[in-house]
Amino acid sequence: MARYTDSVCKLCRRERQKLFLKGQKCFSEKCPIEEKNYPPGQHGLSRRAKVSEYGVQLREKQKIKRSYGLLETQFRNYFEKANKQKGRTGENLIKLLERRLDNVVFRLGFASSRKQARQLITHRHIMINNSLVTIPAYLLKAGDVIQVKEKSKKLDAIHNSLKRVKDNTYGWLTVDKATLSGTFVQVPERADVPLNANEQLVVELYSK
Repeated sequence: MARYTDSVCKLCRRERQKLFLKGQKCFSEKCPIEEKNYPPGQHGLSRRAKVSEYGVQLREKQKIKRSYGLLETQFRNYFEKANKQKGRTGENLIKLLERRLDNVVFRLGFASSRKQARQLITHRHIMINNSLVTIPAYLLKAGDVIQVKEKSKKLDAIHNSLKRVKDNTYGWLTVDKATLSGTFVQVPERADVPLNANEQLVVELYSK
């Protein structure tokens, strides 16, 4: 399976904002974007006089895709699925991505990044409604309960990640730190999702 193997910090710098891809480092002063908030490479500091309409749309697409840790084919498939649903395609897209199990494990605070969340899931540490699930792309439904497997509750990675989480951070999730479990209460509205991106530009890009 194809995967990105270069420094993920370069992705944040390319988009000129934190995408929270590096776990705890993103929350510390060691985050490279704190000092180098410009694209990587020898031309990173140069300024272009004008960015084309296509360029603006592409950057928004890359920003969302990279935030959720997806490859192009995966992202395009989500877009096609969102486009077939009723309502605004861009909002449907974000809602689908927020329903992914790896994203919810990250939002609950059980992992410090979506990449780490995928590792926890594929390594058989996460359960849904008392059943083991090893598919990071599993789409959650309202009322689903996400649990850390009993034998995995002593993992340092999970407890270290939970230290940065405040109670009731997201209105569509509930988390119980004592039992290492959480509930996907409902599909969030776009306005509630803390994603600094314009998904409508993605719709315009793929509609060409």
